[in-house]
Amino acid sequence: MKPVNVAMIGVGCISGIYLENITNVFKDIKLIGVCDLVRERAEQAQKKYNVPKLYETMYDAFNDPEVEVILNLTRPYEHYGVSKPALEAGKHVYSEKPLGASLEEGKELVRLAEEKGLMLGGAPDTFMGAGIQTCRRLIDDGFIGDVVGSAAFMICRGHESWHPDPDFYYQYGGGPMFDMGPYYLTALINLCGGIHSVMSASKKSFEKRLITSQPFAGTEINVSVNTYVAGTIKYDSGAIGTLFTTFDAYYPYQARFEVYGSRGTLFVPDPNTFGGPVKLFRPEDGEVREIPLIYDYKQNSRGLGLDDMAVAIRTGREARADYRQTFHVLDAMTGFERSAQSGRWVRMSTKYKRKKAMVKASLTGVLDE
Repeated sequence: MKPVNVAMIGVGCISGIYLENITNVFKDIKLIGVCDLVRERAEQAQKKYNVPKLYETMYDAFNDPEVEVILNLTRPYEHYGVSKPALEAGKHVYSEKPLGASLEEGKELVRLAEEKGLMLGGAPDTFMGAGIQTCRRLIDDGFIGDVVGSAAFMICRGHESWHPDPDFYYQYGGGPMFDMGPYYLTALINLCGGIHSVMSASKKSFEKRLITSQPFAGTEINVSVNTYVAGTIKYDSGAIGTLFTTFDAYYPYQARFEVYGSRGTLFVPDPNTFGGPVKLFRPEDGEVREIPLIYDYKQNSRGLGLDDMAVAIRTGREARADYRQTFHVLDAMTGFERSAQSGRWVRMSTKYKRKKAMVKASLTGVLDE
């Protein structure tokens, strides 16, 4: 298959793993250009990874006839402002999460993609890794019986003690649900199916945050989003789930992620990773068993969804991480916000159907199907 040409917009913290994987792991995509508002970042990436082109502005990438896909790695509140003109220029778009910072932004991007017949999708692609795919196989093969519920918790004290530039996590498009919720919700709908409706309560526990990490140590952040979000999910299947995310609590380890079935319980690995461990409890066993991972991509494989999109572009099949998934996740996240404001259940405006499970690759970095 001829590789699909990609231009990267945004060369910040998350770009490093994409650069490594695009240039060294995935064979279906080729990075031909980079662009960043801080030119030095783009220059460093170009030099280190032998990228052919450095664009002065993102519009230069959008107007490059060699570019087929725009990889949008900008900050969450900037996603819409990059993805929209890219689609208008006739480029497919793969974006870091979330799809947009509001439901309205997501709707406009979906409208444009459908109108122009372009692919639109994005992160997270961790659900395509060995951990979540092994969990899906166990559920699909009946190891826990019928899914009756789920519980997922993301608990931490925020980013100001370690991130080099944490302010945007507390502004429009940020907060624990928009930052980490996509990982959990994407995994949940791949395991439990589409979401029918959600309900939530949320709050902002602290009006200000003090940065203690360099280079902005001592700077105060004004918090403009809720940082404590407790949500309930009704799945289309009738199962009930819990999703709790917060930047307000000290917690010593990874919080739990569980799927409950009529015949057992599945302990799901951190959905921010591609690997395990995966654990299963069935009453006849009398103990929790760790299950071997039976799929590829156990390591940090960010860019896997982009590679899958490239194959979809060439073959005409659906991309696994397309907008039908990312928009459903955005619908749920904004639904939690609307529910917290109204005190009522909010029904999803989108429907979700799980995509085809991953197929074990003949060659790592090349997707067969």
